[in-house]
Amino acid sequence: QVQLVESGGGLVQAGGSLRLSCAASGSIFSIYTMGWYRQAPGKRRELVAAITSGGNTNYADSVKGRFTISRDNAKNTVYLQMNSLEPEDTAVYSCNADVLTTVLRRDNYWGQGTQVTVSS
Repeated sequence: QVQLVESGGGLVQAGGSLRLSCAASGSIFSIYTMGWYRQAPGKRRELVAAITSGGNTNYADSVKGRFTISRDNAKNTVYLQMNSLEPEDTAVYSCNADVLTTVLRRDNYWGQGTQVTVSS
C-alpha cells in the first residue's frame, strides 16, 4: 500500500506565498510522474503542475510564472511553491503519484487534499 500525505495549505492574502509538500510512503519501488491538482467549489478538478522522475515539468497556463513544482526523489516528496497568489487560486489541492510498487504493480495514488484559501 502507498500513502500520500500533504501539508502546507492555509489562508493567505492575495500576493502572498505558500509552499505545499506531499510525501509518499509505503510499498514504493519507484515513482514516475508526481503532480498537483486542484478543485474549487463548483468546478472540475484541474491539473496545476506535474513533474517526471527526470525533472521535466508541466504547468497549467493560469499558474505559469507564479508556481514552481519540484521533487526530492530520495525522499519521495513533491513540492509546490506558490507565489503571487490570487483569490482564483483558492481550492483544495491534492497530490497525485504514478507509482510502481514493490510487487511491480503500477497504480495511481492520491493524497487527502489540503485547503488553500487566498483572501482579497
